[in-house]
Amino acid sequence: MGRPKKELGNLKIIQVNIRMTTNEYLKVSTNAETLGISIADYIRKTCTGKSLPTKKINPLDRELFVELSRIGNNLNQLTKVYNSGIRDPFNMKEQLIAVKDLLTFLKSNISNNDR
Repeated sequence: MGRPKKELGNLKIIQVNIRMTTNEYLKVSTNAETLGISIADYIRKTCTGKSLPTKKINPLDRELFVELSRIGNNLNQLTKVYNSGIRDPFNMKEQLIAVKDLLTFLKSNISNNDR
């Protein structure tokens, strides 16, 4: 027994051929590959406004994202204590500046790795 036949309205019977520059093709193929779908599916979903699957995140990027989130949470807590007017027993201003510098460094490294 074979698979069920598709309804006539669901059959993909029309073929569309397009021309692209090399840069356009590289961008489309890279985006499709990143999402783990074929170029045809990527173009079809993009043109029809259907939702695209989420990007697959590299495990190292995921760990970096989690660590950045933790740093951000700690920064928020330090900022709250600092702004509450409590005396500054831990030189919090210097620590906040150091954390800010670290976040800036990490963000620039992430941006450079995406290129």
